[in-house]
Amino acid sequence: MKTYTKKVLYSILCLAFFSFSMQSCKVEKKEKVKADAFIEADNIIKSIKVLEFPDKNFNIVDYGAVSDGKTLNTEAIAKAINACNEAGGGKVIIPAGDFLTGPIELKSHVNLHLEAGANVLFSTNHKDYLPIVHTSYEGVELMNYAPLIRAYKQDNIAVTGKGVLNGQGSNDNWWPWCGKDVYGYVEGDVKQHDSINLPRLRKMNEEQTPIAERTFGDGYQLRPTFFEPMDCTNVLLEGVTITNAPFWVIHPLRCEFVRIDGVTVSSHGPNNDGCDPEYSKNVHITNCTFDTGDDCIAIKAGRNNDGRRVNIPSENIVVENCDMKDGHGGVVLGSEISAGVRNVFVRHCKMDSPNLDRAIRIKTNTLRGGFVENLYVRDVQVGQVKEAALKINLHYGIYANQEGEHIPTIKNVHLENMTVENSGKYGVLIHGREEAIIENVTLTNVHIKGAKTPMKVENSEPVVFKNTTINGEAYDTKPTTK
Repeated sequence: MKTYTKKVLYSILCLAFFSFSMQSCKVEKKEKVKADAFIEADNIIKSIKVLEFPDKNFNIVDYGAVSDGKTLNTEAIAKAINACNEAGGGKVIIPAGDFLTGPIELKSHVNLHLEAGANVLFSTNHKDYLPIVHTSYEGVELMNYAPLIRAYKQDNIAVTGKGVLNGQGSNDNWWPWCGKDVYGYVEGDVKQHDSINLPRLRKMNEEQTPIAERTFGDGYQLRPTFFEPMDCTNVLLEGVTITNAPFWVIHPLRCEFVRIDGVTVSSHGPNNDGCDPEYSKNVHITNCTFDTGDDCIAIKAGRNNDGRRVNIPSENIVVENCDMKDGHGGVVLGSEISAGVRNVFVRHCKMDSPNLDRAIRIKTNTLRGGFVENLYVRDVQVGQVKEAALKINLHYGIYANQEGEHIPTIKNVHLENMTVENSGKYGVLIHGREEAIIENVTLTNVHIKGAKTPMKVENSEPVVFKNTTINGEAYDTKPTTK
């Protein structure tokens, strides 16, 4: 009997040791994944090659461009770009001066270079943006006004330099169509929410009307994007300043290998998101300043049925060394996110403004669905925000019904080495769903001050805190709500 008891005890001890060892391995492996996360960010950056262009220059003045701010130079710029492309590539130069133009279409192996003092003014005559082209509006494809700078199915393209791209959006041009009086709308005027505009496009999305039949443009009130490469590879936007955009500012759509470096976006119009990669892969956003009328950076992946049709997640996106000022959010994932977003890395950024609503934000609902997985934020300094340092909301909606049958999933959201001086209403605000519990949110070495409510968490796994404080109180335990 004693021998039997010893054997049983020995077996139990062995089993316990084995179980403990396996758990230790699992924890070690999980910690290793987190520790090595930004190695993947470095690999993404390395995958985006430095673009090279032949040493040939094509000055737009030599093709008839006039820098008086009044002469329309659309044709002259197009001639220079075509000549550059046909010669095998090179640099199309816009010299110092005020150059008025309609939409610009880039071609493969062309670097559109704005010299210091170049001021490109985009026409306020909406008919200059016709004929309509294949583009997108809030995550839905359609035929609409041409983007101000467009490239379609091109490779090795760039816009570089120290000049200014001025969309001339204002309370007299483009902006009133949003329907808000602060942007020049007058009650009774046409606007994007009229039945012929967004409601019609939403129905086309729901019914999956062929894109060629989704015709808008002249007679409708859907504004064009500013810089939109579509179905392109190897894209560079570097050094320029972009201001007064009609709508979304930088919108790589179904692109791969994109670098946005040293760009300043100063544009406070409606829906003036700074940079919205959509259905795009291997994107590096670095050394940029965003001072915007909407989200500074918002990673997109299509809206509702269009997103599910295209079914291309936005993934492998690195944001670093950027300065976020005014905006609805610093780095945002959503709300057009139906195809999903994964592998987003944010590091060495500053976010600070009394007009910045949130620092890090994820937003979707059950109409849009989609997923977010693997968001890593490290070494971020936040001064002042209005609502929250971190907000995750699966009930997002600003108008009309936003409830459907597409349950979103959010998992693996990690914040590390982050300081917040004034977090506004909340430190951490998470609003999940009973049918969509948010998984694996961690805060490590995060210190949040000035939150009126430290934390509000609903329908989420317990947030894991390590060496974290909110309003000076340590949150090293695992509270579910407070």
